[in-house]
Amino acid sequence: MPDRRLAVARSASLAVGATAAVPARDLIRIELPEAGTPPSAYAAADRRQAIEDLLSGNRFVPSGVPRPGPFALRLWLREGRLVLDIRDGQDGQPLRAIALALGPFRRLIKDYQMVVESHERAVAEHQGEARIQAIDMGRRGLHNEGAELLAERLKGRVAVDFETARRLFTLVCALHRRI
Repeated sequence: MPDRRLAVARSASLAVGATAAVPARDLIRIELPEAGTPPSAYAAADRRQAIEDLLSGNRFVPSGVPRPGPFALRLWLREGRLVLDIRDGQDGQPLRAIALALGPFRRLIKDYQMVVESHERAVAEHQGEARIQAIDMGRRGLHNEGAELLAERLKGRVAVDFETARRLFTLVCALHRRI
């Protein structure tokens, strides 16, 4: 089977293994051209896992594009907005750009980042499995809330399923240093 490649940050490539049952994949490449270096190994792993999971199966169907997928997606922040630059997955030609105001996401992103840092500290300081699980439950709750908000903000522009929205929310958080 052919390798699937993804571009991360400054176009570094990471091979993703193919699976026997191929789920729907509207996105075949994700780029975070201005993401910078993650603040920790945990954040780097979280970003990498979100991209791998997103590329292994996703539903991302933009409206108003002249042709069906597959698509490449470049994400970055510009002047308080999240920019989704949707491109043809084969030739990289721009198809559509969507800018979403970050205001509605700010509290969720800030809370999510705090919970992720708490989780990292709890693991590093061996604070016990029950504490780590409690923090992780809170993280999942914020993650779900962020996914719902992102799917709602994309409604009418890009159809996404819940898992795709969750993974995209992880990447939105990865774009932020601190809010």
